[in-house]
Amino acid sequence: MPAFDMISRNLLFHFHYYMLCLLISFHTKFTSPVNFLAPYCENTTYNPNSPTGSIYRTNLNFVLDTLSSTASRTDTNGFYNFSTGNDPSNKVYGLFLCRGDLSADVCKECVASASTRVFQECPNRTAAIVWYDECLLRFSDQTIFSKVDFGVRLAMYNVQNVSGSDSYSFVLLLGNLLYNTADQAANHIGKKFAVQQANFSAFHTLYTLAQCTPDISGDDCKGCLKNAIALLPRCCATRVGGRVIFPSCNIRYELYRFYNTASPAPPPMTNLHSFTGAPPPSSTKGKGRRPPRAVFPIAVPLIGVAVVLFIMAFVFLKRRLRKSYVAMALETSDGVADIFTAESLQYSLTEIQIATNNFSVDNKIGEGGFGRVYKGVLGNGQEIAVKRLSRSSGQGAEEFKNEIVVVAKLQHRNLVQLLGFCLEGEEKILIYEFVPNKSLDYFLFDPENKRSLNWSRRYNIIGGIAKGLLYLHEDSRLRIVHRDLKASNILLDGNMSPKIADFGMAKICGVDQSEGNTNRIAGTFGYMAPEYMRRGQFSIKSDVFSFGVVILEIVTGKKNSSFQKSEDSEDLVSYVWKHWRRGEPLALLDSSIGDSFAKNEVIQCVQLGLLCVEEYVSKRPTMVSVVNMLNSSSITLPTPHRPAVFRSHGSESIVEELEVEQSNTERISIPSSVNEASITEPYPR
Repeated sequence: MPAFDMISRNLLFHFHYYMLCLLISFHTKFTSPVNFLAPYCENTTYNPNSPTGSIYRTNLNFVLDTLSSTASRTDTNGFYNFSTGNDPSNKVYGLFLCRGDLSADVCKECVASASTRVFQECPNRTAAIVWYDECLLRFSDQTIFSKVDFGVRLAMYNVQNVSGSDSYSFVLLLGNLLYNTADQAANHIGKKFAVQQANFSAFHTLYTLAQCTPDISGDDCKGCLKNAIALLPRCCATRVGGRVIFPSCNIRYELYRFYNTASPAPPPMTNLHSFTGAPPPSSTKGKGRRPPRAVFPIAVPLIGVAVVLFIMAFVFLKRRLRKSYVAMALETSDGVADIFTAESLQYSLTEIQIATNNFSVDNKIGEGGFGRVYKGVLGNGQEIAVKRLSRSSGQGAEEFKNEIVVVAKLQHRNLVQLLGFCLEGEEKILIYEFVPNKSLDYFLFDPENKRSLNWSRRYNIIGGIAKGLLYLHEDSRLRIVHRDLKASNILLDGNMSPKIADFGMAKICGVDQSEGNTNRIAGTFGYMAPEYMRRGQFSIKSDVFSFGVVILEIVTGKKNSSFQKSEDSEDLVSYVWKHWRRGEPLALLDSSIGDSFAKNEVIQCVQLGLLCVEEYVSKRPTMVSVVNMLNSSSITLPTPHRPAVFRSHGSESIVEELEVEQSNTERISIPSSVNEASITEPYPR
């Protein structure tokens, strides 16, 4: 029996081996050698029926024909650029880049396919890119030669994840291998192409590829590839495969060999013969031993079944592989094409634990009513702020992910960038860009720190917050109502410029919707507009109210919740109103500023703050008006009216989620709130 088993196993093994080679050969021969990935179409168009447009189309056709005919030349090394046209209005620049491991024939077929496909995907566009697995084809009415370009980025990822126990070692190995591959490609003379591999486990090998267009410098190539690597955690963290593609470079990794190498030679016939020869004669006789010829009647049916199963498995796995790989749609934002889906923004819990040293106390940088904030460092060296939300949140997983996707698309210099999230088990975690100078309240309400906020800086901070809110209300894709604007949610970057943080309670409205109603109130006493507290009505004007309170805090240097023991006023708004009525607006200015300030700017800000905290919604200005008022000294501001007065609750306190009783008396049911008076929350909440 042992000899019989050995012969059977080896027959099956070698038959499988040759069948695998045959199947791979068959698959390569009878399937298309080029695979389309995605297009990018510039917004600008030309009219092919106009005289100028007709010339541009003629020049474009000539450029694409030239690229197609050149792609088969071996001396191009898979890259060629060409331009035509004398008039700047109709000049066309074009180039192609084929993957560095491909033959000239495959390169030619890919470029030819791309030259046709680009008209289907991007008709009458002045600039476009089409990406294939095997090549890139690009044209533009602006010069694109010898220039590194990060203006468009495409990401793809495999939906399969590395198992949790292996993810830590996988991330470390992947980072090292990608950077080594990038350095090798940047230093390559000629193609600027490199591939590397490393053993991930006893059963898996990690393969990487990096490539740049050869017309850019080695330093530009290295910078481009490192930017691509830095984006991988946003789309592909702990995925078994992923890639990031720029017009000037691309990076990719997989747990299978996806680039061409020399095919392994079949095993020598001598080895085959030695395994399939007759077993040595035995002196032992017995009725149970069968002669060697019995191997074939039994082995052949086994081989037949195995071949059928193998072919079925091969086809199934190929289909599954295609279905499991996802290309993320391109979105244009501030001139940069970005890719955002829930999966592309999701970080694994393991990755966040590594970044924060398992949420170490030493990494903790803030705490509020909705959770703790930790500083972290990703594997690519990027510093992040990690908000670990409290587990009492009632928001569902899908709702959480959908809102994250929308908020992550918001990009403005006065908004903190939300990089992604983690959602595993009961953990809900937000990942933000790290802002070094903590929050506005850290400076504004501290006797020593406030001295670094002179009037010029305070005025610029007010203007920056206004621009950030204007973007949320009017300029973003969807209208966003923040709902919890306050000094601790304004972060300051290295230049002391403001960045609005904490979109954890932001409400997303339709493009044509500017208000809404909720029976669950969330915010901070003293900053919430009266209609929001009383009836749950939120709108862009409720954000304006909060902004008005922040303006008055910046001018006075006094915290809204610091008036609970004051006999002069019940709250900051009443305090400012009394001085305004007395004609003493300059007396409100924080004494730590000294004498260096612009009187007209101080008066303007006090008046603007009072306009924003008007009790009636219709009398409050929009953020468009606010920004215009701040940018022009010639605009006459309206006369403010007596603002709403709030009874003090003893200290500033967060209202996490309060049920509003919709009744004739419009009562609000307020459970015990989270006292935040002694907490400085320097990072996003």
